[in-house]
Amino acid sequence: MTGKTIVLTGASDGIGAAAARQLVADGHTVALVGRSKQKTEALAHELNADFFVADFIRFSEVRALAERLKDSYPRIDVLINNAGGIFGDRSRTVDGFEKTLQVNHLAPFLLTNLLMETLTASNASIINTSSVAARVFGKINLDDLNNERKYSANKAYGDAKLANILFTKELDRRFSDQGISAVTFHPGNVQTSFASDTTSVMRFIYQTPLGRLAGLISPEQSAVHLVWLADGAPGREWVSGEYYEKQKIAKTNPQAADGQLAVGLWDKSAELVGISTTAL
Repeated sequence: MTGKTIVLTGASDGIGAAAARQLVADGHTVALVGRSKQKTEALAHELNADFFVADFIRFSEVRALAERLKDSYPRIDVLINNAGGIFGDRSRTVDGFEKTLQVNHLAPFLLTNLLMETLTASNASIINTSSVAARVFGKINLDDLNNERKYSANKAYGDAKLANILFTKELDRRFSDQGISAVTFHPGNVQTSFASDTTSVMRFIYQTPLGRLAGLISPEQSAVHLVWLADGAPGREWVSGEYYEKQKIAKTNPQAADGQLAVGLWDKSAELVGISTTAL
């Protein structure tokens, strides 16, 4: 297998770190992107890999990250948008958006589009980490993406994970003829630091012994699914534009099949992050 150049966000801990270790072991060049300089640098030292630090609550850091990645890698074979999380009480970022929306959707949307010239030239695969929360909690209203009218930590997270799926489908529609393949997946219910900063009832599952009773899996077990997508070839191991669970195409929220919603979300997201849709 020929080694790929892979950019992996959310790489400093949990699923991301476990996947990074396996991908490097498989012979790939992995650029680690994380929020914590200490954790990301430590993993980079362990794997002899490049690392980049960016906090997705600031678009300025996402834009700076994109420039550093473009300068460092003329070719990117795989972009893995894995950074994300569920948070607590509703709060706004310095850019003015609800934190869950920005970290899980708007920031990866911005990063992907800023790298698009490199990605299309590389015939790249784009992998977006979603969640079954899209099906359980998601119900997107384009007129209230910030959930100002009806906020809960679960709904905000479900909406953001549903946005990841719609983003994937629209990436496939817009860019498949330019060599881009896009896929999204549920990593499983994983025993990590996930939900440690939230008021959601999910913290009792992820951060207490209840997790063992709920059947949580290890980051290494979950990373198998991400590595399978990154190692694999679209059109052979997996189908572009689809949502996967346990390496199989799976059902998700009915809104994910709404093509008009996918277009509307793309256009609205482009407006919010300051990218011209005419340029895309």
